[in-house]
Amino acid sequence: MLTAVAHLPIATTLVAAVFATAVFRRWLRRRPAPHLLWWSAGIALYGLGTLAESYTTLLGWNESVFRLWYVAGALLGAAPLAQGTVYLLLPRRTADALAVALLLFVTVAATAVLSSPIDLRAVEAHGLSGRVLAWQEVRYFSPVVNVYAVVFLVGGAVVSAWRYRRMPSERHRVTGNVLIAVGAILPGVGGVSARLGATEILYVTELVGLVLIWTGYAFATSSSRASAT
Repeated sequence: MLTAVAHLPIATTLVAAVFATAVFRRWLRRRPAPHLLWWSAGIALYGLGTLAESYTTLLGWNESVFRLWYVAGALLGAAPLAQGTVYLLLPRRTADALAVALLLFVTVAATAVLSSPIDLRAVEAHGLSGRVLAWQEVRYFSPVVNVYAVVFLVGGAVVSAWRYRRMPSERHRVTGNVLIAVGAILPGVGGVSARLGATEILYVTELVGLVLIWTGYAFATSSSRASAT
């Protein structure tokens, strides 16, 4: 019997859908703002990954759903969110170059994931794992993308919090960036647990992490006047 925790990806998917829509609408009002476009895409992909988890929990393993999950969730992870932060931290030309490199890398990795045969002996009825990929070498792509996400999403949030630490009027940005950093780390911790067989820990950290990122985003984008009241 499936536990209540196994159904958490459903809630995470709903949160991601609302969050991604809110960020996308903000981008529409502030275009070009490439960081917002990347963030909205990243949150939407995050939601696609948890949607695949929701489907598997409720209806069982499906090959197409598994491949969607691996590309949107296990492979991309927080990389688009990190790329959005790159546009805030680095010169536009450098950010554009990194965006092209990221897209090329992900395209190659996704092609490998979609091309790999499936080892049906490793399939779990209501679980998702990269162990089912016959080409296990494909799994080496995701750590590279995850390192990129940690360096720029977590690192960028930490750097931003440090920059604003001595500005009383920007205290809300410090709080927001700390929450984003913690929220970005949690799914990675859950991913390690999932590789060790504790998939339900991943489901918890995905939801809590996304809520913390949204809360941090709300703090960081609020006005200093609002934070002082």
